[in-house]
Amino acid sequence: MTYHEVKANRRQVLVSVSATGLTLGFSLAGNAQAQDEAVKPLNAYVSVAPNGVVTITAKNPEVGQGVKTMLPMLIAEELDVAWEDVRVEQADNDPKAFGRQFAGGSMATPLHWDELRRVGAVARAMLIQAAATTWNCGPGDCTTDSGTVIHKPSGKKRTYGSLAMACATVTPPDPKSLTLKDPKAYRIIGKPTAQYDVAKIVTGEPLFGIDVRRPGMLYASIVKAPVFGAKVASADLEAAKSVKGVKKAFVIEGDPNGLFPTGAIGQGLLPAVVVVADSWWAAKKGRDKLNVKWADHPTATQSSKGFAEQAAALNAGAPQRNARNDGDVAAALKASAKTVEAAYSYPFLSHANLEPQNCTAEFKDGKLEIWAPTQNPEPGRQLCAKTMGLKPEDITIHMIRGGGGFGRRLANDYMVEAAWVAREVGAPVKLLWTREDDMAHDHYRPGGFHFLKGGVDAQGNLVALQDHFVSYSINGAIAPSAGMAATEFPARFVPNVKYDVSMIPMGIPTGPLRAPGSNALAFVFQSFIDEMAHAAGADPLAFQIKLLGNEAVVGTPPAAYGAGRMRGVLKAVGEMSGWANRGKLPKGEGMGVACYYSHQGYFAEVCHVAVAGDGSVKVKKVWVAADVGHTIINPHGALNQVQGSVLDGVSEALHQAITIEGGATRQSNFTDYPLMRIAESFPVEVKFLKTEFNPTGLGEPALPPAIPALTNAIFAASGKRVRSLPITPEMLKA
Repeated sequence: MTYHEVKANRRQVLVSVSATGLTLGFSLAGNAQAQDEAVKPLNAYVSVAPNGVVTITAKNPEVGQGVKTMLPMLIAEELDVAWEDVRVEQADNDPKAFGRQFAGGSMATPLHWDELRRVGAVARAMLIQAAATTWNCGPGDCTTDSGTVIHKPSGKKRTYGSLAMACATVTPPDPKSLTLKDPKAYRIIGKPTAQYDVAKIVTGEPLFGIDVRRPGMLYASIVKAPVFGAKVASADLEAAKSVKGVKKAFVIEGDPNGLFPTGAIGQGLLPAVVVVADSWWAAKKGRDKLNVKWADHPTATQSSKGFAEQAAALNAGAPQRNARNDGDVAAALKASAKTVEAAYSYPFLSHANLEPQNCTAEFKDGKLEIWAPTQNPEPGRQLCAKTMGLKPEDITIHMIRGGGGFGRRLANDYMVEAAWVAREVGAPVKLLWTREDDMAHDHYRPGGFHFLKGGVDAQGNLVALQDHFVSYSINGAIAPSAGMAATEFPARFVPNVKYDVSMIPMGIPTGPLRAPGSNALAFVFQSFIDEMAHAAGADPLAFQIKLLGNEAVVGTPPAAYGAGRMRGVLKAVGEMSGWANRGKLPKGEGMGVACYYSHQGYFAEVCHVAVAGDGSVKVKKVWVAADVGHTIINPHGALNQVQGSVLDGVSEALHQAITIEGGATRQSNFTDYPLMRIAESFPVEVKFLKTEFNPTGLGEPALPPAIPALTNAIFAASGKRVRSLPITPEMLKA
């Protein structure tokens, strides 16, 4: 996605006043650009009640990343209101008022850092002007302090609540004309702040999509083919209807192109059988009696084993295309003092949200109303409109907090299913997937295969790198999240680089998972760089720093790489972890280092592990040095995101794989797709380096280097090189 900067002017600042007080909305989504996803639309709403309580609307979906807290903090800081006087409300999907609303790509901070602070500054300026008019003085004679306007010469004061109505006659200033706070004056930004909903979360109050209730609501359970996209051949609908509480059972024919719609904004409606009842359990019991038979489907011939065999065969032949070719790799490899050849692979992964996919929908009088824990509400609205033949303006999307997203809820298949069922039954319906449904019908992180060759010269420099990347295609195009950029590190830092690509056609749905692409590529390239460091007889951390060279920046935007920033985090993590003393570790223990740039963040991580003789791995500690700019908006949330990302990455590496057999997912639940348990957890020490750059996001960039830091540490501890995931004891047994 490409984002363009949009300048705001005073006409784009909208103000309304009612008996409840001042409401200020700041919108950059205007005219023909409102629906253009290439535009960077940022907006927020502020309400000031007569009692001084300020309600700030959080525009983006909340899926656990803390954005419902962080974005209002930006506004509250420049508004100059005490955080304890702030109330936060979740916005509904409204592209005309808010522009694009989504949770993904760690983009909330970089897209909103400047604009939402200016929202607060505009509101503050208007309140100052209202007070100045009342006191018949210039606004320069006034200042503010925690929800109060103060007349500096006389010391007179007016609360924001008492001035709200007076703002009706105030012309909003140009946001760009306002001077924002000196960071030294921050009272909210930079202060550890608990997530706004934390009390509701820990006490179990209804908050998530799964908690939504509507008057007269029914419950639906849906069954789809194990082989993706297969049609319904037969189903015993009468047997399902015989279950007490079941109201209806029916077949959805679905769209033959629904799984991979051409140019679509999300997966369409797939063939399925639905059971609707007065309780979810009754719907589930009715579903169990359906005895569905599925039609044959070409994807049934596909399997993980078959994909691996095809990858090996493709590597034995000529690559299908070349993505990058710098220098003369063949000659450089031949002239190298030492060479290494290795094959790396990684599996499909499920998002495994703790809250399964769900959606509540109500269709009445030609209008559709939806309550969904979605990361991408507007594409969901468009998908429902297209599928059901409705006008988008006749569909309302309420954004409900999601119990984990990680990219899965960017697709809205569950939304269109709930909408279709609600219209079919003529009553409000909550559609809830089982855990098995969620595992079997994910948009998986795609697997992949890399066949690598590298060479170092007599001085220990990495002089040649070749990768034949075998990935997946769907309908002739690269599968979602299955690609690799031609600039993938260490390209541009090695004089001779060749990246070749070949594709395996498949019918397995894929999509972004936390740090898409990077979560797999970091494992491959950072592990192989570690191999090259050992081949050169070099300290792996020093080898990484040397590889980065002496330039501050390599390349040009948008593909510029801040080599200086990466050197900074590598040096910092070395100091934090006591890297220089790793030789004193007991036998069977080791430390590994890795670094990676993704989602505008520069991260270096060191992992300390112990590997036992039975091949079991104990992670003892991970150190993280991060450069995400000059300000950490919410240190509490930032630490949570980094620590969670590291734990998430290690969990993926140690446990998780989706295996395809007969065109279907073999795994079904946490019994055969385990997540890390509390007993396996470990301390994660984090240091944020403050640099001159604007702040960037934290939901994803800490994850990619965690995996190769782990695998490199395992090699240091055991001498066993991990080249495929997940890591099993059999790989590491003495």
